[in-house]
Amino acid sequence: MRLLFLGAGGTGGYFGGRAVQAGADVTFLVREARAQKLRAEGLRIESPRGDAVIKPRIVTAAELDGPYDVVVLSCKAYDFASAVDAIRPAVGPDTAILPIMNGVLQYDALDAEFGAARVLGGLCQINASLGPQGQVRHMGQHALFVYGERAGEPRSARCVALESALADAGFDSRLSDAILQDIWEKFVFLATLAAATCLMRGAVGQIVSTDDGEAIMRDLLRECQQVAAASGHTVRAAADAAALKVLTDRQSPVTASMFRDLSQGGKVEADHIVGDMLHRARTLGLETPILRVAYAHLQVYQAQRAIGA
Repeated sequence: MRLLFLGAGGTGGYFGGRAVQAGADVTFLVREARAQKLRAEGLRIESPRGDAVIKPRIVTAAELDGPYDVVVLSCKAYDFASAVDAIRPAVGPDTAILPIMNGVLQYDALDAEFGAARVLGGLCQINASLGPQGQVRHMGQHALFVYGERAGEPRSARCVALESALADAGFDSRLSDAILQDIWEKFVFLATLAAATCLMRGAVGQIVSTDDGEAIMRDLLRECQQVAAASGHTVRAAADAAALKVLTDRQSPVTASMFRDLSQGGKVEADHIVGDMLHRARTLGLETPILRVAYAHLQVYQAQRAIGA
């Protein structure tokens, strides 16, 4: 099975690199500058699961040799349009496209571009980023890669082949028989975490240690859960318990990657995550007052950043 990973950043670089270590047939599609660095120095991974220097197959857009069996998209939402353009030559009649991006908006766009039958569902959970020398820095032990068919037979031939290709990789992977539910439960958790940490400009523990912080966090989670339920994806009890455990821990240093990007003055996925959750709530006629405030705050940040850019 030929796998193409778009980009070799923190997320794609980690999962793709570990798949290479396990013997999978992986190619990275990257920009020219990144290609030169990776060819010269290798893909360097720093991780509690073990450091590594990997020499993967690298191509630029001009060198793309498609089609591939699976194309993995791990880009940020603000790079999504250019990512779709970049992978188009790699997509053949039997290619499966696997986004492991945050949120759910990408599925409508990918379905329209390539056809729903070609698009798998996917998500990942990892705390990883690029270091100052371009190395992949994985913080913590947790690294989860989940994928599955959005309709039809869960254990399709392509998903079973992918399961086999990733079986010995240095991360936890799972072929899901309810991938849309899994995606929505992550969407609910992430929208809550991003909205809260960006609005309050602090970590979970700092927020819930204030007089009203825990109540606000619970209300925000409830707002997002109402959107999921009205969309046909009621959050399951286990996912609710797991989210609450993280979001109400007074010792927790956890923040959303969106908050970390915001703190560094960078681009954020505000419209794709918090904004989309709010838009869906309004379409469904749901009142989500805390989500409204959080998104307004993010819109102000984006407007200020645009002026200063």
